[in-house]
Amino acid sequence: MTQKAGTSPRRSGRRERLAKAAAPPAVNPAPPGQIGGQYKPLSDTDMQQIFDTALRLLEDLGVGEVPGRLADLFLQHGARNLAHDRVSLPTSLVKAAIASAAKSFTFQGRDPARSITVGGKSVHFGTGGAAVQTLDLETGLYRPSTLEDLHNFTRLQDTLTNVSWFTRCCIATDMEDPWDLDVNTAYALIRNTTKPVATAFTLAEHVAPIVDMFDIASGGPGEFAKRPWLKAHISPVISPMRFGEDAVDVTFECLAHNIPVSLITAAQAGATAPATLAGFLAQSLSETLASLVMVHVIKPGHPMIFSNWPLVIDLRTGAFAGGGGEIAVLNAASAQLSNWLGLPSGVAASMSDAKAIDAQYGAEKGITSLAAALAGGNLIYESSGMTASLLGVSFEAFILDDEMHAATYRALRGVEVTDANLGFEAICEAVLGEGHFLGGAQTFEAMERDYVYPKLADRDMPRTWAEKGAPDAWSVARDKAREVLATHKPTYLSAEQDAAIRGRFRIHHD
Repeated sequence: MTQKAGTSPRRSGRRERLAKAAAPPAVNPAPPGQIGGQYKPLSDTDMQQIFDTALRLLEDLGVGEVPGRLADLFLQHGARNLAHDRVSLPTSLVKAAIASAAKSFTFQGRDPARSITVGGKSVHFGTGGAAVQTLDLETGLYRPSTLEDLHNFTRLQDTLTNVSWFTRCCIATDMEDPWDLDVNTAYALIRNTTKPVATAFTLAEHVAPIVDMFDIASGGPGEFAKRPWLKAHISPVISPMRFGEDAVDVTFECLAHNIPVSLITAAQAGATAPATLAGFLAQSLSETLASLVMVHVIKPGHPMIFSNWPLVIDLRTGAFAGGGGEIAVLNAASAQLSNWLGLPSGVAASMSDAKAIDAQYGAEKGITSLAAALAGGNLIYESSGMTASLLGVSFEAFILDDEMHAATYRALRGVEVTDANLGFEAICEAVLGEGHFLGGAQTFEAMERDYVYPKLADRDMPRTWAEKGAPDAWSVARDKAREVLATHKPTYLSAEQDAAIRGRFRIHHD
């Protein structure tokens, strides 16, 4: 065989190895759903003391402002009236609610392949938030969020591997009417993604007609309730220790339509809950348990995310503080407590106080999201896109956070120790042979199986980075977001479904 001039078998083999090395892994080395639970800020004794205090609060202090029909159900299940119009929830009732609660369930996607299992110690990053401002892609400054932004954010996250579900991340401030807001928010979700989704309902009377919209997207009357692919975010307990009537009404209606619920407690340390971390966790746990008891007396075992979200304020100024060591450890402890009780856990992380996509942004998001994941939070809310202490949301942040989640999932996966991975023979072969591991069979296998390679993070040499124009993370993510928004325009509703929805609802989007 005649060898082509200027080539050699060794060079040809090197090119093949380089090409193989440059190719992306055939299988995602660390997909969503990795197992957490490695970080345990609380001991078993700590958790028992916090739980006992929460039970005592519910029984001796009770809950206030309980709406009439809920109070009646509580009393039928063994609760009793206290002074000051409060209702005692006895320990026996609370423990019965925990025992009957759904311990895990499938959070459906409209595309079944995108469904996820919630419960145990599996970790999924998703979204949340109700930002009223959006970081503009063109100006780099904040402006009021719009319905068009919500559509664009939904399209963008639809392409992100490590965002497992999507909750509206911003409020369409150009929708002044609450009905228009709820309808058009729901429409943005079903038009632009088939992932599991979530939304909020302003009023209970909005639930049934919007479920009719979901039925259209699911294939006909009653089909959504058979396989619900949306959950509702509701905050029925308002800190400290009282119910909110509108949110309770929404809960009743969602349960009637078989909508899974994420019942969120969002107390703030030093404001609506104790400033001491242990006291905060006791009160916040009691409030989320009150929500669980509510579900238990209405519809036992209905899928509920035990969403105990400890929030922190800067006690010097009173401003919400979404980033820092305190909120990292509190949400990790909350996840640990929920898992200890065997309940599907929801916590919040990555709520950076930074306004720009800068070092503060990266540090706060990395610290808080890794702590929540290592603690085993099943659903980690607010973890993608949020900036400015939840007042803002950013397209660039969605892109960067997705890559951060990939690294977190890899950290959760840990180290698999086997004879093959220890590779005694491979070490001997490399030492006695080429003197390195480049190009070895074990190396290539590990490349495919064990390493996550960032698509955005810069790993170039300084000279190469300078020759490329010295790009920073913000500009790289901005370019990527623009590319996605220019090219990803899904059609997840058929023409007939879209026409049926528009024929019944006032849709404010072309």
